[in-house]
Amino acid sequence: MNRYLYKILTLLIICCTSIAQGQSKVVKLEVWQDSLASLGSAMFSRLSEPERMQKNFTFVKTLVSALKEKESYQFTFSKLKMISILSSPDQKFRVFSWNLPLDDGSFLYYGAIQFPNKNGQLQLIPLLDKTFEIKDPMYAQVQSNNWYGAQYYDIRKLDANSYVLLGWKGHHADYTQKVIEVLELKGEKSVSFGKNVFTDDQKLMRKIFNYTRQASMYLKYNTEVQRYEFDHLVPADPKLKGNFKYYGPDLSYDAYYLENGRLRFQDDIEINNPVRGDEDRFLAPNRKEVKKESGF
Repeated sequence: MNRYLYKILTLLIICCTSIAQGQSKVVKLEVWQDSLASLGSAMFSRLSEPERMQKNFTFVKTLVSALKEKESYQFTFSKLKMISILSSPDQKFRVFSWNLPLDDGSFLYYGAIQFPNKNGQLQLIPLLDKTFEIKDPMYAQVQSNNWYGAQYYDIRKLDANSYVLLGWKGHHADYTQKVIEVLELKGEKSVSFGKNVFTDDQKLMRKIFNYTRQASMYLKYNTEVQRYEFDHLVPADPKLKGNFKYYGPDLSYDAYYLENGRLRFQDDIEINNPVRGDEDRFLAPNRKEVKKESGF
């Protein structure tokens, strides 16, 4: 009898110790999260640009430290409203992305891809924004160290190792962008961005939409019909073709259908009262309010 009691007591002690350790690690991650939330708010404050960049530098270092914790992959970081955290549908990885507004109206982008911890080791791929060094970005396949930066708000599986990301990109003082990006896993420590999956242009690696900062663009995945729906963008006047400051929705819609690992283009589709995407909640908090409607 004493032997059985001893075993039960031993099991209880082990269980209590494990629970206490787990709670301790969660508390530690919550402390990291509070520090990150404070730094993240400062990045979008009225501080000078060098001060915001310094806060962002500290934010990056703090985030890496937090992600070194064993249970960090399961931690949601729900207080970090200023950044986007997306989990792949198959739970193979998470994508962190955010923007840093600059005084000239452009943005810098930062990001990382986190894989589930193995043997307590951090599996993290940093994403380095090299937007203005990439020639012909619509036709360039890039890696994590020369990333076409964006802040992502949706992720869907395309095939065994590829995923479609939808992103917002405050690109320029006069116009902004949205992006349909394709991420492909190349192993545990390597990814590529851009893939020939668009049927309307065999050379296209990613779809980039340019439009005036005074308009709002609809770009969202419709799960019912398995397609990416988006506003058709046109210049306010044919003479302004190529001047994206004057581009906006014309109240018609196009789509890419998800079919067998490809994105099949279809123009002039019919959709009823599209629900605007939630991507706007990731934009710079100090931006001017823009009325959400199609047209100029």
